[in-house]
Amino acid sequence: MGSPRHHDVVIVGGGNAGISLAAKLRRMGCQDVAVVEPKRVHHYRPLLSYVGGGMATLEELTRPQAKCIPSGCTWYANEVVGIDPDRSVVHLATGPDLHYTDVAVCPGSRVDWAAIPGSEEAVGTAAAATSYLPEQAVKTWTMLSSLTAGRAVFVISDRHVPCAPVGLKPLFMAADHWRRSGVLGDIVIELLVEGSRLVNHDDADRELRTAADSFGVRVRTRTTAEAVRASARSLRVRSPEGTDDLTYDALYLAPPHRAPQWVAASGLSTAEAAGFAAVDPHTLQHVRHPRVWGLGDVATVDTLPSGGALRRQVPVVAHNIAAQRAGRGLRRYDGYSVAPVTTNRRELLLAEFDRDGHPEPSVSTPDLARPRRSTFVFDRYLEPRIYWHRLLKGNVR
Repeated sequence: MGSPRHHDVVIVGGGNAGISLAAKLRRMGCQDVAVVEPKRVHHYRPLLSYVGGGMATLEELTRPQAKCIPSGCTWYANEVVGIDPDRSVVHLATGPDLHYTDVAVCPGSRVDWAAIPGSEEAVGTAAAATSYLPEQAVKTWTMLSSLTAGRAVFVISDRHVPCAPVGLKPLFMAADHWRRSGVLGDIVIELLVEGSRLVNHDDADRELRTAADSFGVRVRTRTTAEAVRASARSLRVRSPEGTDDLTYDALYLAPPHRAPQWVAASGLSTAEAAGFAAVDPHTLQHVRHPRVWGLGDVATVDTLPSGGALRRQVPVVAHNIAAQRAGRGLRRYDGYSVAPVTTNRRELLLAEFDRDGHPEPSVSTPDLARPRRSTFVFDRYLEPRIYWHRLLKGNVR
């Protein structure tokens, strides 16, 4: 191979974080931005939960990646296999290495099937699914909408799941569907939440528990799915009360996620970061390599990963890349995140909070942590338009 190709800023990942950051940097005058993303289609991932709830289609959330790459950026449709932060080089699966002045690491995370043994085999059957993967989202609604009696089990992990509370959307949309279809009384709904709350926001947590109670959902917090036996349609469950086996007729998973393996292999993680990119949660600068930045699902920012969080992270990274070069002070990210959760097929609440769980509402009135029709309409119909036409164009401050 020849000498590495140089780019001023290389962005690893072409999802929400990577494209928004590339566009923001271009708006700020950066002339040489490269994006490395192997996928040739771009997904607006928040709509996957609506596909899983029968209220959206895959076509609505899909665009050609070529149309999402900001004008003036160089796109490498390639896999990153490693980064050498000492030499400032990004290694690609094929083709030349890329040399950078700064690199932003935002490749997202991956479903960690090994974290729940048997789960990958289970979602290969008709009785289990997840809306966290495009190829599984349609199947999620097929499974839930066809259930007329039996036990539906919803598992929400808290192990690096992107916006884990969004996994509740298919539950509430399905429960509302079952009620409207007259079969809710014939279905036992079990919700197993690995954390101690449904969402890290007191008022929103109460609202979600009230909604769950209205549908007769049995909520079990601090409960972990340890393994799944697809052939028996059962899962091993551990809670403070001990372990037991739970059978299911329909199993929904918001599964654990992990970072791409090359992150740790490149020395970008630490023991505490557990394979994820170890960055200062305030400046988003890597803890050991000042020319490496991390944001999105792959970065250790001590708050719930979400699309709303990226709206605060993207401008921080864009500003800090320029500020470090100019010797100015770095901007700080306060840990803001947001979880939009439907409570039925027509209402939704927004839980907005910082990394300490303190409410951080974007508006003073109305109270968006209460279920509303208006927030449902915004999240389902207006937010996707804002995403395609503003956020991916770098219109974040």
